[in-house]
Amino acid sequence: RDFNERCAQCSEVNWGLTDGGRFYCRSCHNVTERTREVVNAEFISNTRIQTISKGLRKQEKTDGGCEWYVCEGFQLVLKKQAEALETLGVCPQMKDEILCNFWRRYLQKSKQAYCNRPAGETVKALSVCDSSTDVDSEPERPSLLHLSLSESEGDLQTDCSFASSTSRVSESTSVCSGSVDGSLYLMKNQREKLRMTMPMTLSFCYMALLWLREPMTLSDLLRFVVEGHIPYLNVFQHFPEKMKLCGLDLKIFCVESWPVYEEVYNKMLELAAFLDLPRFPDITDSCFLHPDMLCMKYLMEANLPDELHNWTCRVVKKICIGEADFLTLVPGNKSTRNVKYDVLAAAVIVVVLKLLFLLDDRYEWLLSDFAEESNKNNKEGGPYFEFKKWYKVIKCSLDVEQKKLDEERAKYLWRCEKPLFYSAKKKSKVLKRRQMVVNLQNQFGKLSGSVQPAEKPKPSSFQLSWSEENTDGSCFHGHSLKGILQEKCGLLTAMNPAYWLCTVKLCTEKLCGHLAHYREVDFPQSYHFVLRLFSFLLRIQPSYIHDEVCVIEHKLFNKKLCKKSKYNTGLRK
Repeated sequence: RDFNERCAQCSEVNWGLTDGGRFYCRSCHNVTERTREVVNAEFISNTRIQTISKGLRKQEKTDGGCEWYVCEGFQLVLKKQAEALETLGVCPQMKDEILCNFWRRYLQKSKQAYCNRPAGETVKALSVCDSSTDVDSEPERPSLLHLSLSESEGDLQTDCSFASSTSRVSESTSVCSGSVDGSLYLMKNQREKLRMTMPMTLSFCYMALLWLREPMTLSDLLRFVVEGHIPYLNVFQHFPEKMKLCGLDLKIFCVESWPVYEEVYNKMLELAAFLDLPRFPDITDSCFLHPDMLCMKYLMEANLPDELHNWTCRVVKKICIGEADFLTLVPGNKSTRNVKYDVLAAAVIVVVLKLLFLLDDRYEWLLSDFAEESNKNNKEGGPYFEFKKWYKVIKCSLDVEQKKLDEERAKYLWRCEKPLFYSAKKKSKVLKRRQMVVNLQNQFGKLSGSVQPAEKPKPSSFQLSWSEENTDGSCFHGHSLKGILQEKCGLLTAMNPAYWLCTVKLCTEKLCGHLAHYREVDFPQSYHFVLRLFSFLLRIQPSYIHDEVCVIEHKLFNKKLCKKSKYNTGLRK
C-alpha cells in the first residue's frame, strides 16, 4: 500500500509482492528491482530485513535436498551457458538483458510463471489428490518464479502454496524424481506447448546471439559445445548440492548425444514464433553474419586465393542474397525463407569454384597443369593458383583433423564425474561402484603408463590456419587466378563458359526434408571433396550444403532454366 510509483511498462499502480519480497505489477506482471522493507521486532530491534523469506521450501531430512522445479534446472543451465559465452567474448548484455527476457517470456507463454495459475493437468491432479488443498483461491497471484540469471546458483523463488500442493502430486506418483514436477513434466502433451529440452537451451543461446548480431554462427556455437567450452554435456553436475537429481530428472537433463545442427536451428525458429518476437535487427553488409563477411572467413580457412572473394561478392549481389530483407529473421513469417548464414556462405564458395574450375574431375586438372607450366616461366608477380597442389595440401590436413575428431568422439566418456542414482535406496551402491571404477582406472593407468589427457585447446574461430610465412608453399591466399580468367567487355570472366547443374528441378516434397537428393556416387569426386571440406568446417552433413548450392544455382540461372522448361514444353506439345 505504501508503494505508489507507476509501473514502467503499463503506467498502472497495482502492485503485489512476490515470494522474494519484490514488487510486481498485477496488470502486466512486470517485476521490479524494488523490495519491501520489513521490520522484524522479534529478531533484533531497529534491524531491517531487505527481502522476505524465499518460501516454505521443504528441506528433506534424509539427503539434505530441497524442493526444486524442472524450469529451475533449465534456468541454471542457461545461466552457465551464458556465462561461458561471456568468457568467449560475447557482449555482456546478452545474459541479463536479452537471454533473460527471452526466458521470462517463455515462462509466461508456457504458463510456468508471470501469469495466472495454469488450469491444466497440474491443477486437475491437485483436485483429484486432495480436495482440501491449500491452494490460494484468488484468480490472480504472484508469479510462480522470480527470475534473474544473475542470481546465485540459479535459484528461482516459487509460490509457497503451489509448491507444497504440487509436491503432494509428485509424492503420490510411483515414479522417483528429484524435482517436484519431474514426473508431471514428462506426462505433459508435447503438442500443447513448446516443452523445454536440453537442445532448446542452445536454441535460446543462438537466438540471443542472433538478436545481438554477434560474430558467432550456429556451427561455431555447436563446435564450442563439443569442445567443452560451453556447458551442455553433463551440465547437471554443476547443479547445487541441494538440487538432488535422480529418476526422471536424468531423462530431462542427461544428454548422451551430440547436438544436431538442424534440430537446434528448427527449435530456434519455433521458439521465436512461440514467443511472438518482432523482426530481428537487420543483418547489413557491415555485420559478421553477412555472406560477404562469412565468405571471406571461410575462404581463409579453406586456404583458397583471396581473389575469389570478388567472385563471391558478385554472386551474392547477382542473386540478391545480401539484402537485409532476405537475411533478417522475421519470426512466424512463412513467406520468407529462413537463412542459415554459415551454410549459405559455404554454398556460395562452392558455386564460385564450380563457375571457375567446373569441378567435373577433368577441367580443374587441365587448368592445374596449365598453371603449373605458367609458374615455371613466371618470374614476376604472385604464383598462379594450382588446384591439384591445393587439393593435396588440403586433403592431407583434412584427413589428419578428421581422424583426430573421430578418435576424440570415440573416446568420449558420456558418464560424468559426479555419480548419479535413480533412487535414494541405490545411492550407496552407486557411490561404492563409482569409487571402485575410479580406483581400477587409476591402477590400470599406472600399469600401462598411459599419458594423462591433454588440456582442451583454447577456443578459436578457425579450425584450420594457414600462414603466408610458410616456406613450403602450403598457403594459397596470395595466389593469382590470372591463369583461368579472361577479360571480356571490361570484366574478368571464366575461360570455360560451361557449367553443370547439381539438379534441374528442386524437390517440393515437404516430408523429404531436402530440396535435392545427394549421393556421393552420382557426383564428381572434386565436387564431393569440396563439400566434405566445408561439412567438416561447419560440422554438418554434406547434403545440407548441397541443398543450398542447388538453391543458389537455380537463382543464378533462373532465366536459362525457364527458357529450357518452356522449350521442352513446346516440344512435348
